[in-house]
Amino acid sequence: MRAGAAVRRARAWLSRLVEPCTLDVWRYVADVGPVDAVCALREGRAPTRVTALAGARVADDQSLADLRRAERCGARLVVPEDDEWPALSLHCLELAVLREPVAPLPQRDRTLQLVPPLALWVRGRPRLDHLVQRSVALVGSRASTGYGEHVATDLGYGLGERGWTTVSGGAFGIDAASHRGALAAGVPTVVVLACGVDRVYPVAHSALFARVLQDGLLVSEWPPGCAPLRHRFLVRNRLIAGLTQGTVVIEAAARSGAQATANRAADLGRQVMAVPGPVTSAMSVGCHELLRDATKRVALVATAAQVVETVGAIGSDLAAPPERPQTPRDDLSDIARRVLDACPVRTGVPPERLAAVAGCDVLDVLRVLPALELAELVEWTGSGWRVTHAATGGAAR
Repeated sequence: MRAGAAVRRARAWLSRLVEPCTLDVWRYVADVGPVDAVCALREGRAPTRVTALAGARVADDQSLADLRRAERCGARLVVPEDDEWPALSLHCLELAVLREPVAPLPQRDRTLQLVPPLALWVRGRPRLDHLVQRSVALVGSRASTGYGEHVATDLGYGLGERGWTTVSGGAFGIDAASHRGALAAGVPTVVVLACGVDRVYPVAHSALFARVLQDGLLVSEWPPGCAPLRHRFLVRNRLIAGLTQGTVVIEAAARSGAQATANRAADLGRQVMAVPGPVTSAMSVGCHELLRDATKRVALVATAAQVVETVGAIGSDLAAPPERPQTPRDDLSDIARRVLDACPVRTGVPPERLAAVAGCDVLDVLRVLPALELAELVEWTGSGWRVTHAATGGAAR
């Protein structure tokens, strides 16, 4: 089902009228509907508080031009009335709005508000709701290290192999590495922008965005042509957190946008994860602080399997335990280990001597020696028993 032309144009007009996260305007549109809200605003019948938030933009109608501009670059406007709208993913933002007081209060800082988008401009072929249904946000520092970029690429690739979509902001550093990892796995990825979907920001990522558009999506709350203003990146963070099942912070300084995204994810009840780094690295301070914060219940993750286990279905997305190197000693009994440890390296000794060193009975020594010999851990020298060269790993003791 697709929304009617009047509804689509109304939401296109609203997406330029006010900046995202304007709570009172969102509530007014939710109460009366987008078409009636636009008519009331343009005719001066809207509540004074809502009209004041709209300001001088009320007289500027670029909705048709925005829709045409989007069509020229292969984009579309996805609205809550469409089937493609990611209603399930964004439901957490609607619940967050319910926690806000209804009584008139001074408008809070929009960068901290958790308000659903009025509409989303989407560029790319896949359906937005399908891509974000099983998705994880990978975020981190722009000034990333080689370690961070390696981990981000590996996580993006591993998540793609497991059928999960990587969502990030398309910035330098960790964001770009995450997108490239997903693309290397041959799966789509989603870039959430702080500007119009017809603009490439940063400009150096024009080739990356072109590759993303082959199978994935560029998404923005701002109409085509809008510039990447600084505050828009902070507003955009809650959309990255809300669209996904969880947020992984790979590298983050003590104060960073990645930490802000993690905080928005925690506020929305989403799972927050962090990748630990060297304790000497300034780019991992933010990750370590998140892991130390018991109130957020941040999960430590190191692999894509651990990320999927954390946010996936209970019982069906379990990560395999890390492989441990197996040695012949692993299956030995306590007596056998003690006898093996009592055996010298160079000269053989009799069972009586082994029993004295191992602290056991001679009969116990005689009972375990054949099994140790079969495992090629000990050998008979003609005058006594000693450990084999293989059992010591080639090191004398």
